[in-house]
Amino acid sequence: MQKGCDLTRLDPVLAEYAGVPGSLITVLQHTQELYGYLPHEAICYIAQKTGTTPAKVMGVATFYTQFRFQPVGKYHIMLCDGTACHVNGSAGIAQAVCQHLGIEPGGTTEDGLFTLSIVACLGCCSLSPVMTVNEDAYGSLTPARAVEILDGLRAKEVQA
Repeated sequence: MQKGCDLTRLDPVLAEYAGVPGSLITVLQHTQELYGYLPHEAICYIAQKTGTTPAKVMGVATFYTQFRFQPVGKYHIMLCDGTACHVNGSAGIAQAVCQHLGIEPGGTTEDGLFTLSIVACLGCCSLSPVMTVNEDAYGSLTPARAVEILDGLRAKEVQA
């Protein structure tokens, strides 16, 4: 997000949840939907408009892994490295994905298509090893299958 962007886009969300106890997480979710991540400027704006401190807003936002503080690619890959996934080969999948995309975990490809995040658990242990790409889950992965999935997504972009 560029400095000086229009933070008033948050006003309808803030108005809807004004005075609703426990709504900060929902406000943060809507903010991330609007911007693709939680920009520092938005955190400060939310704090100002809700009468709290930026530290409190950041405390809530950093507690939950669903929130991002940097822009991500069009396809956000979350590769599980929880116990079941780790035991079933997630490290090899991570290595294959990193090598194939030319990025490290936490990185975004130069074309802005893919961001890779290694996460502690996706809650899909019966599908291990598993990764999600945006809202889609892919289980029983191998390194080759993970690369094949990413190549399919890239091919869709070329066709578009």
